[in-house]
Amino acid sequence: MRRWLGVTASAALVAAAVSGCGTPAGTDGDLTDDWRPVAEARQFVPQAGECHVVAEPTAYLTSHQPVDCAKAHLVETFHIGTFTGDLAARPIPPRVGSAAMRPAFAECDARAREFVGGDWRDARLSVQVAPTSPAGWAGGSRWYRCDLFELDAMDGVNGENDAAVNRAGSLRGVLKAATPLRYGCAEADEWDHLLAVPCTKVHRYEYVGIWTSPDVSYADAGKEEATIHTKCRAVIARYAKVPVDGMLRYRTGSAYRFPSAQAWARGDRGVRCWYWSSGKKLTRSIAGGGTKVLPIN
Repeated sequence: MRRWLGVTASAALVAAAVSGCGTPAGTDGDLTDDWRPVAEARQFVPQAGECHVVAEPTAYLTSHQPVDCAKAHLVETFHIGTFTGDLAARPIPPRVGSAAMRPAFAECDARAREFVGGDWRDARLSVQVAPTSPAGWAGGSRWYRCDLFELDAMDGVNGENDAAVNRAGSLRGVLKAATPLRYGCAEADEWDHLLAVPCTKVHRYEYVGIWTSPDVSYADAGKEEATIHTKCRAVIARYAKVPVDGMLRYRTGSAYRFPSAQAWARGDRGVRCWYWSSGKKLTRSIAGGGTKVLPIN
């Protein structure tokens, strides 16, 4: 009897408790329909137009500290690309400087020409690809940064290193007008380093353009010096507007500079060709001068 009474009492208490939790005024009784949906997880992606004080070619989120390009910086991001196909299916991002990065470098190369308004290799500029970090890759990111930076007036010109130098201001359209970044006339110092001088001042060297080397190792590329000079003489001939024939070697001397070993590893195969006067002092450019400025000697 007591047991039955206990159950009845408990049931009554439950009923009282339920009835005491009635729907408050102004609500519909549904506790979930007013919750805000959880935002979809978004991967970090850098932006074109950002400049950076960290020049390392790997884009870690922890080192992503963009600055206004009008202020001092080392590199400028001018394009964001995406790894696709077999590259995107890799478990880790391609290693910086590896052959797997060549397609990305080719994309950055083409975009850089559009960005600066000419061939960036004709100036003290270099391009690098900065892939997302391994952690970002594991999280699904497949982007890479295309970065552009200014080279030192000594070592950058002579291909001895590839260090970015501080600059202020964007490089957008920089080659559409006259700029001290563009290679021009030069003199050599006692260590055979080329130093820029105005073409109206005494000089013996003048930059004439690029010869693109085959895709071989850096060591192998420099072994055939005679071939490199022959290729550069043809570039000189086009620049000065003289015939490319058997007499060309009697019209001009030549010099060249390779990109740095670091730039070569990234994919830069541009051999910078220079006219050399064979010791004669010049105070004018040979551009378009024809056989008058490059007679047979």
